Amino acid sequence: MIIRSTTLLPLLFIIAAHFAKAAETIEVERWDVIDIPFDAHTQTDAPFELDFTATFTGPDDESLAIPAFYNGDKQWIIRFSAPTAGDWKYLTHSSAKEFDQLHGELKVSKNTNPDRHGGIVTRKNNPQHFFYEDGTPYMQLPFECDWLFALDYDNPEATPKTDHLLDLLAKEGINQIVTTVYSYDVTWDKDPRLSQHPEHEYGSRNDIFPFLGSNEDPDFSSLNIEFFQKFDRIVESMNDRGISAHLMIYVWNKLVNWPDTESLADNRYFDYIVKRYQAYPNIVWDVSKEALNNPRCTEAYGVERIQRIRKLDAYERLISVHDYGFCVRNTEHVDFISIQSWSATIYSEMLEIREKYPHLPIFNIEHGGYEESPYTVFPGSYEDAEHCLRRNYLIQFAGAYSTYYWQGAAWNAIIHNPFEQPDDFIKPKFEWYGHLIDFFEKHPFHEYVPDPEHNQSGYCLSNGKGAMLFYVPKENYQLSLYWQHPVAQPGGTLQWFNTLTGEYTDPIPSTSKYFFPSPYQGEADSILIRRYE
Repeated sequence: MIIRSTTLLPLLFIIAAHFAKAAETIEVERWDVIDIPFDAHTQTDAPFELDFTATFTGPDDESLAIPAFYNGDKQWIIRFSAPTAGDWKYLTHSSAKEFDQLHGELKVSKNTNPDRHGGIVTRKNNPQHFFYEDGTPYMQLPFECDWLFALDYDNPEATPKTDHLLDLLAKEGINQIVTTVYSYDVTWDKDPRLSQHPEHEYGSRNDIFPFLGSNEDPDFSSLNIEFFQKFDRIVESMNDRGISAHLMIYVWNKLVNWPDTESLADNRYFDYIVKRYQAYPNIVWDVSKEALNNPRCTEAYGVERIQRIRKLDAYERLISVHDYGFCVRNTEHVDFISIQSWSATIYSEMLEIREKYPHLPIFNIEHGGYEESPYTVFPGSYEDAEHCLRRNYLIQFAGAYSTYYWQGAAWNAIIHNPFEQPDDFIKPKFEWYGHLIDFFEKHPFHEYVPDPEHNQSGYCLSNGKGAMLFYVPKENYQLSLYWQHPVAQPGGTLQWFNTLTGEYTDPIPSTSKYFFPSPYQGEADSILIRRYE
């Protein structure tokens, strides 16, 4: 048996686990993802439905029941990631006698990777924000890339295109990818310019399908193991870079030929994904993109899918559904509220929703701002790069989370190396979003709450401990604050932040005046940082 670690460390162990005896102790770090394969002597009927789990018992009798998944060629895998350091043991349980009552041990040391913090969680004492398992705040800012699964599908050895794109995003601190497990093609007309660059087109690929056959001629009798083995590489590549995978298991508006709901094929596909990917600490589950946008998905079906995840996922990864109506009608089933809103008054709407549901994080997964690219893929309501950035800031200043869309990577068109393209290609503004993330790490987002009573001609966040942040659009001549407001009193400092360059002015002592002109007026939206004594 080969134990494969999905960390960058070269960990390979060979032990005879298919015999019912104690195996060699495996040494890994906390949150390392390891595969423990089990090989059968003969082929089993219905291999995807085989009853096969391993119960892992750790320090303080912590217990996780991990389901095995079929990996083809008479092999099943138990994929495991230890949530705590210490000594762990596992014992298998299976209806197949050769896989029943096998056991092994793991010695899990402390995590030494400073960029790894465990899974993404919520906390009862600060329920509208995200954190990592070790308590580190998670300033979530995702990037949509639905066809990421196809980027290196033709390469059996490596994922250079995927790695290049993820490196660009990770460099700026963009720490989540919203992606589908599988999409086929878009429903709208395609930009004729895209046909001049077929290397950027990933739609209508009939050689890529998670089932047997193809999307046009599907065979739902089994799953395409190769598809998921290649998808492993995508999730691993994100995990290695500290990027979480917001994984939309279904999508209804990308022309996918799905099996009938709740059929054996449908349940097999859904359960397989949960079994195969739950061990990755970077996973966030989303039942479906555009969840109730198709009669195939009823609300009852969505609830049942969530319950299936809860039953199978030993790690209790966060779950949401890409549909606001579903989320607010089922707050007891989701871990955060996903909303798709293109509202012109996005700040006010997000503020209202945040106040209405104070026990859950609010995530505007699609706010209608789709930054322009060399191709007009789907402009939504807003494609000007600065305006798209502003919408993200307005959502943040309402105390919610947002998503970055660039038309050159969000859907079927993917330019994985945008800064290596000709000069006349419109480049993405990754660095602008890097500035946003950096700002809210220096001024921890989870410590601030919207303070609309003090907005005046800007938008206010306050931490209640002597600091206030005012977002000021570049069209504002100046930020106006009433004289009786505490920020207009003497004491403390003032400092400005440029949202396009990431630069800060030097802090200056505050005065009793109540008009504050931005040094970037007319050039860039800015944030006034007011610290008072």
